[in-house]
Amino acid sequence: MSEKDENLVNEELMEEMEVETSKSSDKKNQKRWYIVHTYSGYENKVKSNLEKRIEYMNMADKIFRVEVPQKTVTQIKAGRKQEKEEKIFPGYVLVEMIMDEDSWYVVRHTAGVTKFVGSAKKPIPAKESEIKKIIHRSTAQVQKVEMDIKVGEKVRITSGPFAEFVGDITEVYPDKAKLRAMVSIFGRETPVELEYKQIQKL
Repeated sequence: MSEKDENLVNEELMEEMEVETSKSSDKKNQKRWYIVHTYSGYENKVKSNLEKRIEYMNMADKIFRVEVPQKTVTQIKAGRKQEKEEKIFPGYVLVEMIMDEDSWYVVRHTAGVTKFVGSAKKPIPAKESEIKKIIHRSTAQVQKVEMDIKVGEKVRITSGPFAEFVGDITEVYPDKAKLRAMVSIFGRETPVELEYKQIQKL
């Protein structure tokens, strides 16, 4: 899945999460998850700012958790492995809270927050099932491997049936962390599909 497709899926999921019955959203004094839209790149700053405001304004009995769902991405550059955190939903922060005028004010007027998901005056709580999926995605995320390789470069295969062979990259599939290379086997050029973790750049 390309980054564009992934963003589209994320947007669709966010739209699905907006849909809740008015009956459940009318319940008072109920702890629910809400989705807050932030300036892009400010997600962790919003989390930090909001947590400070909760403490300063004594709102811990109404605002319970602030989450920025992330996944671990492994990058391989110049043969070196680096891990970084990548946001699953850029531009969004999840807040578990009891919604009333006071808690709404504290969250809405936190630096970096642009709006709640829902109407301006009536934020819509997210479905519990969707939140569980997102939290699970961020805690049990399979690592995505990124590698700075391109078509035409040579790689050495480090594992699998073609270990120690050298191949020329013909196609790269970054969303799958795979590539296709032409490997000379018994004098014949043979196309081989490989995972990033099976190769080393030459």
